[in-house]
Amino acid sequence: MKFDNVLSEINGFGKFQMKLVLIQVFSRITLPCHFLLNNFMAAVPAHHCNISALDDGDNFRNLTLEKKLAVGIPAEQDGTLSSCQMFSKPQYQHLSGSNSTEDTLAVQCQNGWVYDNSTFKSTLATEWDLVCSRKGMNKATATIFFIGVMVGAPLFGFLSDRFGRRPLLLVSYLSSMMFAVLSAFSTSYIMFVIMRFFTGMSLAGISIISIVLNVEWFSIHHRTFSGIIISLDWTLGNWLLVGIAYCINEWRMLILAATSPLIPAIIAWRWLPESARWLMAKGRIDAAHHYIMKCAEMNNRSKCMAAITPMVHFIIVFTLFECFSPPFFRYGVAFTYYGISLNITGFGLNPYLTQFVFASIEMPMKIGVYFILEKVGRRPGEAGALLLTGLCLLINMFVAKGHFWFL
Repeated sequence: MKFDNVLSEINGFGKFQMKLVLIQVFSRITLPCHFLLNNFMAAVPAHHCNISALDDGDNFRNLTLEKKLAVGIPAEQDGTLSSCQMFSKPQYQHLSGSNSTEDTLAVQCQNGWVYDNSTFKSTLATEWDLVCSRKGMNKATATIFFIGVMVGAPLFGFLSDRFGRRPLLLVSYLSSMMFAVLSAFSTSYIMFVIMRFFTGMSLAGISIISIVLNVEWFSIHHRTFSGIIISLDWTLGNWLLVGIAYCINEWRMLILAATSPLIPAIIAWRWLPESARWLMAKGRIDAAHHYIMKCAEMNNRSKCMAAITPMVHFIIVFTLFECFSPPFFRYGVAFTYYGISLNITGFGLNPYLTQFVFASIEMPMKIGVYFILEKVGRRPGEAGALLLTGLCLLINMFVAKGHFWFL
């Protein structure tokens, strides 16, 4: 007798499965909060060189701020002030509109930068001056985080296969919280990127193990629906990130707030069941039978378990097999998704509004995907989605920057 037949008998889509999904909402909404955190945590506000060192007496001090910037910072071709250069000495002739060759005295910022904190009180860029020649270090924080995710996914996958889904989920919760808190209290850039690496590695455990645990408790006929339901947690977390980032514009507190859902997740962990499939694969038949009985009781199918003994479940083990989708599909989709999602400032619009719109688009599209998969199928559905994505990106190449709102 196959395990999937037993799961169907005890209702593989009942209260037990819904409870399992709801318990894990707390941990899964934390994922987008951290995966997309760089959009706000590493934002680069408008900035210019600190020209206080150019103060050469009353002539400079009596100028308004606008005039100080005019004599201290060169202008770009579009008329905006340079973000990375300053004059080595005040250019007072600019106040009279004179075009002097002394403009060649422009040098790199000598005394740091002054940042516009009207939108973001503090970010990684303002904390460690990760702008101009150091802007690559700011972008590297997201790269290092995702390298941690790449390392953590196979690591936690292997460990959960060996030690169980439930205990490794707790390890993921605790380690994610610990490294996230440590990153919020980092005293240097090096310490921060190291902590972000381990945060990404730990969060990968939550992402991988929670999906596996949910799928292993749903019957075959409801696995498509279960996948869609689980993915909605990402959209909810995306909305949550927008709200948190809008209310908290200081990067350290933002990390702590984005991590806070893990506290109820750790508390709710005690009610999470272990995977009966994994238990049977490890020969722990009595424990598997215990959880299956709990599932049957909660789904009001206890009578179906009367003729099923632990020995029957032992036979089920040998009928189990897992299917794995080609990794290059996931890589291509993830590469495109994060490439767009982590570049919302490139649209030139309000970052909070842009992030909210991105999240809001996901909700109806994910619901629509369910019906596409049911009516069209997985292979044609995936092929169509990939072709449509490629077409939209191709069209986007020919849209002028000032008309990005159209897409």
